[in-house]
Amino acid sequence: MKSQITNTLSDFFFEYETPRQVLVRNRRVGVACRVIQAGVLAYIIGWVFIYEKGYQSTDIAVSSVFTKMKGVGYTSINGKERVWDEADFVFPPQGDSSFVVMTNYIITEGQEMRKCPELQGSHNCSSDSDCEEGRFKRTGHGQMTGVCEKATKTCEVLAWCPVENDHDIPDPAMLLSAENYTLFIKNSVTFPMFGISRSNLVEDVDAEYISKCLHDPKDSPLCPIFRLGDIVRLSGFNFETIAREGGAIGIVIDWTCNLDKDVKHCRPKYNFHGLYGNPAETDKARASVGYNFRYAKYYLEDKVQKRTLLKVFGIRFDIIVQSLARKFDIIPTLTAIGSGVGIFGVATVVCDLVLLHLLPKREFYKNMKFKSTDSHKQQYTLKTSTYYNLEANARQVPGPGRSNVSGSPNSRVYSPCFP
Repeated sequence: MKSQITNTLSDFFFEYETPRQVLVRNRRVGVACRVIQAGVLAYIIGWVFIYEKGYQSTDIAVSSVFTKMKGVGYTSINGKERVWDEADFVFPPQGDSSFVVMTNYIITEGQEMRKCPELQGSHNCSSDSDCEEGRFKRTGHGQMTGVCEKATKTCEVLAWCPVENDHDIPDPAMLLSAENYTLFIKNSVTFPMFGISRSNLVEDVDAEYISKCLHDPKDSPLCPIFRLGDIVRLSGFNFETIAREGGAIGIVIDWTCNLDKDVKHCRPKYNFHGLYGNPAETDKARASVGYNFRYAKYYLEDKVQKRTLLKVFGIRFDIIVQSLARKFDIIPTLTAIGSGVGIFGVATVVCDLVLLHLLPKREFYKNMKFKSTDSHKQQYTLKTSTYYNLEANARQVPGPGRSNVSGSPNSRVYSPCFP
């Protein structure tokens, strides 16, 4: 028993088994196998390693964006002149990554809380019964008092009066000078996995360069100062059209870095995308066109609170940071190689299917590839071998009444009987 266990352990640790291989000399199958293997090799090298960079690990950056707008606008309405600076036309003024630049507006001055008639149009009435006291209309400006104003044939409301009339949007836009405003973007990114931090103010961008440059995709691609008219143009919009009713533009800062190279080559690329407000959108039946919002400036006049209401039409800018850093890592490299080696088995599977099921000599190849045994023949062979071993032993061992001379006429051999 001990010897048997020792032999079993010895066979397990000191023997190696390998499958038998059959060499098939067939040109069509050989060519098919090599073509498949070449395709797999091209996939591994071309797609996995070169295109997908399967030998590198990746990380996404943590980013921060700061903006600053510069520019001056001028308007003259009914002889009233006004100059607008960045504190007037940028919302919010804190320099966020998402902000609005006012390009057009409708102003309603001197509003105070009192009773006044609604605008003519969707709020018309013919009697007081049409103006239910205490009710609000979804598109109204205040709470109805139950009175139908005979002069205007509209319901009287308690609201900020006079109510705003925004039916006529100024055309052309009031602040077309916004086309020449400049936008400064400061962006910092950190790749925590690799411990790398970068800013869009890269090595070549210093104070002297910033004071003179203006971003251009070809001549000054690293300049962080942008002219609004250029941003709108590069996004595919027309400034005069989008300035009238507003719209939205996305500024994408792309940090795609290969950290196997010098870190100074990790630089941003700027792309501009029109989100909505395209002049090609000419469907007048749209539920909402452009971008607008309202804000009010409150003040006291003769101890009465009043306000100036502005309906602002502007261009909303959303700055989006996209990042992907890559660096060599042995683990994804070995994983990619291992998966590629496994894919090579596809060639063997396909060629076996052709050999065993499609070629005219498939039965011949099956017999060469698979070795089958017959249990009855195996038993007969074992018994025959045992018979010859016993016969040899009987001739060598003498006993009473037996001759040990092989070939003697009186010699007799006892052996088992086999059917």
